[in-house]
Amino acid sequence: MSQLIYPSTVPLIKSMTTVSPPPPSSITTRKTTTTSKPPQSPLEARVSLVFALVSQTNSVSQRLLADLATETAKYVFPKRFESRNLEEALMSVPDLETVKFKVLSRNDRYEIRELEPYFVAETTMPGKYGFDLNGSGQSFNVLAEYLFGKNTANEAMEMTTPVVTRRSQSGGETMDMTTPVITTKTEDQDKWKMSFVMPSKYGPNLPQPKNSAVTIKEVPGRTVAVVAFSGFVTDEDVMRRESKLRDNLRNDSQFKVKSGALVEVAQYNPPFTLPFTRRNEISLEVERKEE
Repeated sequence: MSQLIYPSTVPLIKSMTTVSPPPPSSITTRKTTTTSKPPQSPLEARVSLVFALVSQTNSVSQRLLADLATETAKYVFPKRFESRNLEEALMSVPDLETVKFKVLSRNDRYEIRELEPYFVAETTMPGKYGFDLNGSGQSFNVLAEYLFGKNTANEAMEMTTPVVTRRSQSGGETMDMTTPVITTKTEDQDKWKMSFVMPSKYGPNLPQPKNSAVTIKEVPGRTVAVVAFSGFVTDEDVMRRESKLRDNLRNDSQFKVKSGALVEVAQYNPPFTLPFTRRNEISLEVERKEE
């Protein structure tokens, strides 16, 4: 049976199936609007700069504090040498680089060491004494300036230990002993020399000093007799201990004082160290006795 569609329903069907586009006037166009950030005022720019500098300073401060803590620990947590008695057991030294050596023999009066070669920065001390505060302070400052940047590389180098004060021969001298500062006496002019031992990583490639009062030298390896003692060093104390060491070495069965050997004094600690914990050493170069 066929379906009948009445004429009156056709317009209705067309109106239901045909979608008329909306008139142009009824279409709304949406545009995305990008708002640009207004430029900073001079005050805002200054504030931003201040915050950036504060952040950078904070970062630098943290690094400096970490470095300071590392350096402080070298003094707060010192190292100790093998002790022969109670006096030496109380001594301590900063955990800094020092001259390498091997102990050949030891008794209750001294020990014999074989030192490896090292480099020093040296200067002649003013005055006629090796341990007066004025002369030693001036010499220490001259060497410290070189170590901490007054050199051709403008480079700050690490501190080492000990400071060595030694007497030197008047001509063609070779230096004895170890570490950062060495003081030597020139016999004909009644002068002393002070030397800083240089960090070993530089070897012979050390930057040259800008101050002509400072010279760089290589100290050859040698064998020395060493006595450790605490307290603050005086010239009278050095003379007394040197004489005693020479006397004791006369009875040594293997070693004797080398001809022309002059005393050398090593000081390991900064000035603020308590006297009874300070480590000082006097040494004389020795050689094996002929059999």
